[in-house]
Amino acid sequence: MMRRVLYALTPIYLFSLYFYGVKLVILSIVVFAGGILTEYIMEKRVNKKVSEAVLVTSLLFVLSLPPLTPWWIALTGIIFGVLFGKEVFGGFGRNPFNPAIVGRLFIYITFPNIMTYGWMEPGNFGINAITTATPLKLMRSGEGIFDVFKMFFGFRAGSIGESFIFLIILAAIYLIYTKTASWKIILSTFFSATILTYLFYFSGFINYPIQFLLSGSLLFVTVFMATDPISAPKNQMAHWYYGILIGSVTVLIRTFSLFPEGTSFAILLGNTFAPLMDELIKNKKKI
Repeated sequence: MMRRVLYALTPIYLFSLYFYGVKLVILSIVVFAGGILTEYIMEKRVNKKVSEAVLVTSLLFVLSLPPLTPWWIALTGIIFGVLFGKEVFGGFGRNPFNPAIVGRLFIYITFPNIMTYGWMEPGNFGINAITTATPLKLMRSGEGIFDVFKMFFGFRAGSIGESFIFLIILAAIYLIYTKTASWKIILSTFFSATILTYLFYFSGFINYPIQFLLSGSLLFVTVFMATDPISAPKNQMAHWYYGILIGSVTVLIRTFSLFPEGTSFAILLGNTFAPLMDELIKNKKKI
């Protein structure tokens, strides 16, 4: 299962390599080394081996970073995510939270200036780095014209792997077809976010609903992180409620909080309530 996720992420990584070049290579070396070493040290204490899951965690973490993230912040984030999001709970299969999200959210809150301004225009292997704001940030300030075509094919500022919408959709099809990801979680997350986005659009809180949905990491997180089988609910019916919670909270945070992006908070909140959803639905069936 972990290997299939790596397969699905590979095209996104290769496109990211073309857009960001050496910056992505440096971050990848640092993150993979930090993640694998952290898990190795912790697992060695109990005579266990490093799992393939840490490769997925490291790759997801790298692709979730702004391209101008300093290497030492990336290293801090992956160590924190693997250690406190996974290993302290007993390692692979026992973690209640997605470790990539734990690490991402830790540095997002700890280093907010860097993590909210480390954006650049993609292209040409990142050689001519031009800093710019993300579409979500521009929408909040009421600035900018947003080309849906460019946004769909990744030609816009954002986290390293979040902007390639067409590749994320293809990855979702592959993961659903191979029964690696829950289609219920994917559909409920995206459609709940879509419905709430259009409600806010007709209420005057959002100006560009389609661009709003294509911006940020909503689709990337929906396909690759919300569907994490370890931190998501196990009950199939709970998948619907889990996705609705994540999609709704994402839009609420984007619209009304100080943070322009809400996916990381939404996933962590969903992880928190996943066991409760399993328990409530199990008890409901007994009644």
